[in-house]
Amino acid sequence: MNDITIATHNGNFHADDVFSIAALKSVFPAFKLIRTRDLELIGKADVVVDVGGVYDPEADRFDHHQRGGAGERENGIPYSSFGLIWQKYGLEICQGNQDIANAVDSGLVSNIDAIDCGHVEGVSKGISLSQTVSMFNPTWQEGSHFDACFDEAVDFAARVLTRFIAAAGGGVSAKAIVATAIDNAEDPRVIVLEKYTPWKRTVHALSEEALYMVYPSQTGQWRIQTVPVEPGSFENRKSLPNQWAGLSDKELKDVTGIDDAMFCHNGLFIAGAESYESTMKMASMALQE
Repeated sequence: MNDITIATHNGNFHADDVFSIAALKSVFPAFKLIRTRDLELIGKADVVVDVGGVYDPEADRFDHHQRGGAGERENGIPYSSFGLIWQKYGLEICQGNQDIANAVDSGLVSNIDAIDCGHVEGVSKGISLSQTVSMFNPTWQEGSHFDACFDEAVDFAARVLTRFIAAAGGGVSAKAIVATAIDNAEDPRVIVLEKYTPWKRTVHALSEEALYMVYPSQTGQWRIQTVPVEPGSFENRKSLPNQWAGLSDKELKDVTGIDDAMFCHNGLFIAGAESYESTMKMASMALQE
């Protein structure tokens, strides 16, 4: 598989063809890349991306510009070349983990597909990853070669894809850990994590009762944090006691009666103590307010 040829179009490039080639780097250990619109050269290539007017995954043809496009997701987002390649190779790139492959598709691939296909509904505003990739193209004032700029963009995209897969994998693992903590909670209102783990999405998906999360900080002390009413909200399901607001050290110790109480944020969403036992006492006091 070291002598395969991958073809994509030459000239100005976009995030879909750049990320497509970046993804294929994870599938094929080595390949020759040609950027062309010469139909004869395209016809001889082993894999064709974003050019050629054909979508045939069995033949490794991944274009979406033909009449009728190349299909769309259930949510209405059409597939660009990146999405088409991800359909075939995403699971392999994610080491056979379907949950990770799905997370990468929903968080990264579909967004790039949507922008490339002009499907802007639901796409975040501001500088997008697609726009960032487009900025690798030489401007009209520069004499840079398009192919060299394309290679730079692919290296950037490969790194982004690697980190996105790692983040998605962390999210999948975190979901299982938090779900177990919810199941094992002595009091369903207080969920204890043995180590800090991203928890908000899982807690909101699985528990309507959870009010506080208790977990160790990176420095060894313990934290209690409120569960927001919804992900991204600054409103808490149940805030910490008002009399704790903004207090730290001796002032907080005096109010709580807890010898190793450390601080409480003025926003009443997080507080901490030196020990697990003391942090659980804070949780018990907060529940009684």
